[in-house]
Amino acid sequence: MDKELYLEKVYGGILGKCIGDRIGAPVEPTVWSYERIIDVYGEITGYVKDYKNFAADDDVNGPLFFIRALLDHKAPLTAEKIGQTWLNYTREEIGFYWWGGEGISTEHTAYRNLKNGIPAPRSGSELVNGKTLAEQIGGQIFIDTWGLVFPGNPEKAAAYAAMAASVSHDGNGLHGARFIASLISMAFKVDTNCSIADMIEDALALLPEESEYTRVVEAVRDFHRNHKRPEQWRDALTFLHSFFGYDKYPGVCHIIPNSGVVALALYYGNGDFARTVEIATMCGWDTDCNAGNVGTILGVLNGPKGIPDHYRKPVNDFHAASSIAGALNIIDLPTAAKEVAMLGLRDSGSEVPESWKKGAYSDDIFLDFTLAGSTSGIRTSSRYLTPVLRNNGKGELTVILDRLKEGESVRIFYKPYYRRNDFDDERYSPTFTPLVYPGQTMEIKGKIEQWSGKEISVSPFVLDAASEKVISGPETVYAGGGDIEISWKIPDVSFAVAEAGLLFNQSSEEKYLGELLLSAFEITGEKDFAIDFSEERNEFRGLSRCSLSGGNWELLDGELIAKTEDIFLLFTGPYYCEDYCVETSLIAVEGVSHLVAFRAIGAERGYFFGFNSSNTAALIKRDHNNTILQEIEFPWKMGELYKLKVKVSGSDITCIIDNEAVLSYSDRDPFTHGMAGLGKLGAGKTIFKNIVFHETRK
Repeated sequence: MDKELYLEKVYGGILGKCIGDRIGAPVEPTVWSYERIIDVYGEITGYVKDYKNFAADDDVNGPLFFIRALLDHKAPLTAEKIGQTWLNYTREEIGFYWWGGEGISTEHTAYRNLKNGIPAPRSGSELVNGKTLAEQIGGQIFIDTWGLVFPGNPEKAAAYAAMAASVSHDGNGLHGARFIASLISMAFKVDTNCSIADMIEDALALLPEESEYTRVVEAVRDFHRNHKRPEQWRDALTFLHSFFGYDKYPGVCHIIPNSGVVALALYYGNGDFARTVEIATMCGWDTDCNAGNVGTILGVLNGPKGIPDHYRKPVNDFHAASSIAGALNIIDLPTAAKEVAMLGLRDSGSEVPESWKKGAYSDDIFLDFTLAGSTSGIRTSSRYLTPVLRNNGKGELTVILDRLKEGESVRIFYKPYYRRNDFDDERYSPTFTPLVYPGQTMEIKGKIEQWSGKEISVSPFVLDAASEKVISGPETVYAGGGDIEISWKIPDVSFAVAEAGLLFNQSSEEKYLGELLLSAFEITGEKDFAIDFSEERNEFRGLSRCSLSGGNWELLDGELIAKTEDIFLLFTGPYYCEDYCVETSLIAVEGVSHLVAFRAIGAERGYFFGFNSSNTAALIKRDHNNTILQEIEFPWKMGELYKLKVKVSGSDITCIIDNEAVLSYSDRDPFTHGMAGLGKLGAGKTIFKNIVFHETRK
């Protein structure tokens, strides 16, 4: 397959998944039923609810983070390694999944199994969890990306998806994984002579003939053959309720009724993206899951051009996630598509185009407007003054400057940081680390076309997340239009950069009407920051700029007080940063574990340095188990203030206490990058004062 076409279809699939989740989420069970959805919303032909920003959803968390097992582990991939990936990217019992209780939520149960030392696939097996839990819907809702990375190879996609699903599911749960992933994989190579019905037949051939999953899909197929009129999808749903309803399958959200809805929506949607996700939503039951799965299939099949604008525009290429890594939770969909497609090319042994690598698996921001209809999350401060934001198909994003009067201004920007008040709700508790920091360089290229009026001025700017103060750079006045080429060092802000972009001011008497064509937007350079806990606030069961997991903690008198009987973790800063210094000041109150974290790539993998037993300091490598790399005698005392600092460069690690280097170590198999933070790997209580971070690029 042509590489650019492959990338475009991956992008369409990811868009489709996010759109399906967004349309289905407001009418999820159990309160919402088919009858209630129809009574309240009638015939659904668009989103039923507006969001400031759509908060995280488990249906997208799973596909975008579980696939990272291909990055984090050496081949061959196994279910056990994917299970480790679950633990690595999840905050314990916060967000990411539905934590509905052990024995009720399949994912909660599987997570506890993994934490308790039961590896995958036993963690999701019917033998351990029972048939009811093993066959809930999660078997198919988290596996879309396995279809995306194995395009045109449905057998391989099905095998890997089933392996991934076995972390938490078994039986029909695995059949659902095979079915959905194979359909996604097929959608890359469907020709004009192949219908949705043909694809379903090919997907069924990969399932056991005697399985209940096969039985429900074939039943829907047979019903559709005799009731093909588009409006008869409602009759098909009545048929499903009669023979495959929730009353016939135990558990909160069984896979069989919902797989029937997926098949129904695919048959009656007849290849049309919008109609397929709409039917999947109107059917009720697990609406976001079903609409998300069919959205991926149809998004790949039709590509992004086949997705209507009224579904694409509110998404604006942005999705919030709720992993433990705050820097990975601000997702630009074109970049996510490149990262997934790169995994697919790597598997096939194909070379990755250089243009894909910019911004992929990187902390630097490179926004790409070359994918069909992409906006990469660019926003405006006024829909009235800048009413149109669209891709012109020439690698440019266009924004209309609509008759700005004297004294009016408007901001056109990327948003590299989010807070609680940017969302309507707390779905799956997303947590965020800023992506942009003072001292970095913002480069923007484009041009202005003037249609009427005299002139307009343009300045680079940032907006601070706490004060909401706009800080702008040098102003350029454009009369008659012209090229924009800005390179600007981002200035200090009091808290965090919440917006970065262009500020337009109109100062002449004549109204200004014109068009901005944005062709390049980049923010690069070393990242430096300091976190004073007196400035932090509790948000999304974490802190404003930090992700936390485990233990009990509180902010008190400008300090973070952490207490745990097991493990406490705090992560912040960039994710892919390699070489840097990080330090904290702390007071040990109880116990022996009081640590600074660095190069952490999740909850289960990273380094820690600090006090780890009485009268010693230690360098610890955590790779699902904790290994002391080096330990020295150090007679630290309870109640005293210490400054712990680590410098890491390549494989070399230098550990410093109170400005004195006490330990040096070279790791022959190092973690090459990761977040900074704080930690406690044992019982006790610690007072943490701050975190200071300085990147040192080579």
